[in-house]
Amino acid sequence: MISAAAVWQQYLTPPGIWDEMSTGNIIREQYDKVFEALQHLSVEALQHKDRLAAELFMNQGITFTVYSDNKGIERIFPFDIIPRIITSAEWSHIEKGIQQRLKALNMFLKDIYNEQQIIKEGVVPADLIASCPHFTREVFGIQVPHDIYVHISGIDLIRGENGTFYILEDNLRTPSGVSYMLENREVTKRIFPNMLFENKVKMVSNYPLMLHQILIQLAPAQVSNPYVVLLTPGVYNSAYYEHTFLARQMGIDLVEGRDLVVDNHKVYAKTTNGLKQVHVIYRRVDDEYLDPLVFKPDSVLGVPGLVSAYRKGNVAIVNAMGNGVADDKAVYNYVPAMIKYYLNEEPILPNVPTYELSDAEARQHVFKNINNMVIKRTNQSGGYGMLMGNSASEKEIDDFKKAVEADPRSFIAQPIIKLSTVPCFIDGKFVARHVDLRPYALCGPEGIQIVPGGLTRVALREGSLVVNSSQGGGSKDTWVIE
Repeated sequence: MISAAAVWQQYLTPPGIWDEMSTGNIIREQYDKVFEALQHLSVEALQHKDRLAAELFMNQGITFTVYSDNKGIERIFPFDIIPRIITSAEWSHIEKGIQQRLKALNMFLKDIYNEQQIIKEGVVPADLIASCPHFTREVFGIQVPHDIYVHISGIDLIRGENGTFYILEDNLRTPSGVSYMLENREVTKRIFPNMLFENKVKMVSNYPLMLHQILIQLAPAQVSNPYVVLLTPGVYNSAYYEHTFLARQMGIDLVEGRDLVVDNHKVYAKTTNGLKQVHVIYRRVDDEYLDPLVFKPDSVLGVPGLVSAYRKGNVAIVNAMGNGVADDKAVYNYVPAMIKYYLNEEPILPNVPTYELSDAEARQHVFKNINNMVIKRTNQSGGYGMLMGNSASEKEIDDFKKAVEADPRSFIAQPIIKLSTVPCFIDGKFVARHVDLRPYALCGPEGIQIVPGGLTRVALREGSLVVNSSQGGGSKDTWVIE
């Protein structure tokens, strides 16, 4: 049998990169106990745990969908057995930064759909908002419960070469992945049952309970026993596993658009006992499909009349409609200014430096330094619509330049930041792979709560900086330790 200790000696961290576990040959304090425990296992034992984890994911049906692959679209979500560990001090800093950011973003959304003071005072350009495809004029003036627009968010963070955490992007519409965070922890409990206790790892399992409490609190005030449902696009959606998982965990009904009807500006679910009024909808359907009378007329995923019931205050919708204006990648550039404007504070967590390519000077600078840049479409996610300048071919670069010149508003650029690395156990070896972090925050009437941890996504391909599951990424259990 080969000991893991011998294999660890071959672990190499890329030069000039922040490694979460070690600095030089010194193991960071938060990893001491895990490193010690892993040293005493054989490589065969770790391979057995790796296979067991894959079997547990397979048996649970934990999948995601790749629409672009003709080989069969359902995939088991790759999971790496070595945890990513964050200290309490680091977590406290992250938590404060996300809470601050979400306060400002909620205030921005309220403002932009009502008084628009931030535009009138020239802090955010009017044409930026007017040209945003997700600025939803149809919901202008709607009063949302407790002035909360972003109830559920997945804010993506990266750690740069000097150990600084940066906000990479804000996911404020229908963020996904929280089920993977919860299932990763359950699998870890099975494969390393003692490690969690010995390391005093903070729990994440109360997320569904916290979410359910917030959903209940958002119901119209006069309702004593509100009826809450989760609206899914259906089985062909890439995150359908997560929809069923969360509905089951919260003990609420999973419904599709065809299960709901609007009558006299109220939403009802069709049940075996007749119609039952719905007070809160946790929707996992995008804005443009929610109401065919207001948005896409051919949508079969939504509910005709839903916007009128929402406008009358007869149903709460989570997240609010129209949030996409705040997670547009061009609007992202103005979030530090929003924090100063609404809260009169300096941002706790910095943005990644960002160039708006609608600015001719910025565009010229980016094109000149394109090999050190990542160019992103402002309204795409999942690692699509993106050019990594350091690995793109001349043709890909030329094609992207043409696309940018044709429609500069739809693109931003950022310097390529070498994401921090974490050890992964791949093919019987410990190797460094780049990671990001998506903590999940819940905003309710009583404040902003963030479960200690989140989804660490891993770029499993050597040297890759793209962590998205659709681009060959996987995930890890994320530990916040006392």
